[in-house]
Amino acid sequence: MRSIRTGLATRAPVRLAADPSRVIIRLFVPGQEGFEQQDSRAGPVLTRILALTEAEVLASLDDVISRFDSRHRNLGDTFRRHARELADRLRPGARVSDARMALLGAAFTSEYAIEAAALCNPSIVAHPDQTGAAAGSVRFVMSVRGIGEGHRSSIGFRTGVIDEWGDPKIDPPVALATVGSSTPSLLDAAIFREELNRLDDAGETANYVFDALGEQFTHADLEHRLTVLAAHLSTRGRALETISEIRTIAERSYSVEFPPRIPLSERILWPAVEAESVGMEDARFVRFVDDDGSTTFYATYTAYNGSHISQQLLKTDDFRSFTSNPMVGRAAANKGLALFPRRIKGRYAALSRADRESNSITYSDRPFVWTEAQPFQRPVAPWEVLQLGNCGSPIETEAGWLVLTHGVGPMRTYRIGAVLLDLDDPTIVLGHLKDPLLSPAADEQNGYVPNVVYSCGALVHADTLVLPYGIGDAAIGFATVSVRELLTALRA
Repeated sequence: MRSIRTGLATRAPVRLAADPSRVIIRLFVPGQEGFEQQDSRAGPVLTRILALTEAEVLASLDDVISRFDSRHRNLGDTFRRHARELADRLRPGARVSDARMALLGAAFTSEYAIEAAALCNPSIVAHPDQTGAAAGSVRFVMSVRGIGEGHRSSIGFRTGVIDEWGDPKIDPPVALATVGSSTPSLLDAAIFREELNRLDDAGETANYVFDALGEQFTHADLEHRLTVLAAHLSTRGRALETISEIRTIAERSYSVEFPPRIPLSERILWPAVEAESVGMEDARFVRFVDDDGSTTFYATYTAYNGSHISQQLLKTDDFRSFTSNPMVGRAAANKGLALFPRRIKGRYAALSRADRESNSITYSDRPFVWTEAQPFQRPVAPWEVLQLGNCGSPIETEAGWLVLTHGVGPMRTYRIGAVLLDLDDPTIVLGHLKDPLLSPAADEQNGYVPNVVYSCGALVHADTLVLPYGIGDAAIGFATVSVRELLTALRA
């Protein structure tokens, strides 16, 4: 494949396709696949495995190990952990061999191909570790959205290098895929108060809970307070509903940790809570530099449970340890929030699409509470008549904030555009492209979702905008653009 220039953008000879061999391992309970409204079939399956001869157990387990051991880390430990989920069904005092327990765990285990359907929605940032990068080059981390059976989405990673001429090169990913360990994280009272206010439930009961907890607290602290509340319900008519809503909000705050030995391209952020049970979509990563010079990587993403969407905020320093917390408020109620890479006049700022079709700016003192949004760009051009949105966090240039946008037009075609915003007041538009920067080429129309080119974040290096983009939600391509030429076109 060769480089092809169309207008300002040059399509680089780099393309990533979905790889169905990248699989994770999960607990599988027959009868609980999601389409049967009845009890699981765990009991009968357990009975059948207990009835096997020891020779049958050893032969079957040997077959499983020989076929799957090279596809996963610590497969035997996973089988034993899954078998313990069934331990309460065993007769008390029953003696079961290690091999039979391992086979029992294998029977309640399945693989899931994280990229079986699609690979899309890339977002790229400078790698936190530039060790070994050649002079004039920069190492990068690129998040990707993998989509598998049932349209379930997860967040994966690739790494690579942009050389001194602005050309991207991707490192081959490792063969394995590993999900991190999730645990509850600290909770923030501001999140609960704002979300309960949006749900019209920020009354006396909520104050009773949070006035006693302070600004931050643990899940255990919250549960203790809710238990106290549950013992005094007689004068609080909606207390049970409020308790349920508080627990639903609390569940959405968690941490994920990967062992240091797990390579970055092996790490998979898999849905960990009910709010994102069907997908973690469209992660928009940004390298955020605070006023004191400290650096944090944030990513906004859409959590989807099959019927409702909500916004979550990932935070990491090293792409090994992550926290995820709800993003709440009217300005965060729709898809596509994207943080600016620094504060503006002491406050966090973000791109928002609060009205579902226009690009807006929102400010906050906390990166997870967003209340009001001010539109700066509404759909006008033919290629954006259905809606506008962003294609990732703004990029700071000496001329202004460079914002890549997406517009949706006839035949639900997604194209990528650009606007330039004032550095001090990003509600002021200094210039915009009248025509798209990138449109689906003839060989980019087909895919999991046809007629789409879409990005969740680009990176500037060597005076070059490096733009990874999804192609029909089925593959990922790269385009490069001269920053100097793009700024000239924006201000024309």
